[in-house]
Amino acid sequence: MMRSRQGNKGRERRSFHDKGDIRWGICHIYSSYNNTIIHITDITGTETIAISSGGQMVKADRLESSPTAAMAASKKAGEIALEKGIKGLHVKIKAPGGHNGPNNPGPGAQAAVRALSRMGLRIGIIEDVTPIPHDGCRKKGGKRGRRV
Repeated sequence: MMRSRQGNKGRERRSFHDKGDIRWGICHIYSSYNNTIIHITDITGTETIAISSGGQMVKADRLESSPTAAMAASKKAGEIALEKGIKGLHVKIKAPGGHNGPNNPGPGAQAAVRALSRMGLRIGIIEDVTPIPHDGCRKKGGKRGRRV
């Protein structure tokens, strides 16, 4: 006698690692040579979930941009985000940029992303959103440049 078996017909199939829907947020990391600011928002970018900076973590001014301060700041912001139900983050890294600032991020940017991933937050897209001028203002230094 043949018995009909239901199997997985009624259920939708999921991969082994995918555990339901993940609530995503955006982590804006502003990293200069003077400070690192970590700002976590919802997916639209309008509502702030958590914000922290390297300057809040250390006493000395020269340590604000250090990787250690950035790790502590991202840990603090990540814990608040996890409490509020955010499980994954898309990361946007920003350096000062513009027509005078450096276009590469400071030392705290990489440390901040590593600290967030080690906390158990899923990291989605990492993108660089440094403002780059398209021949705007004249650079400082005069006609013959900075003479050292």
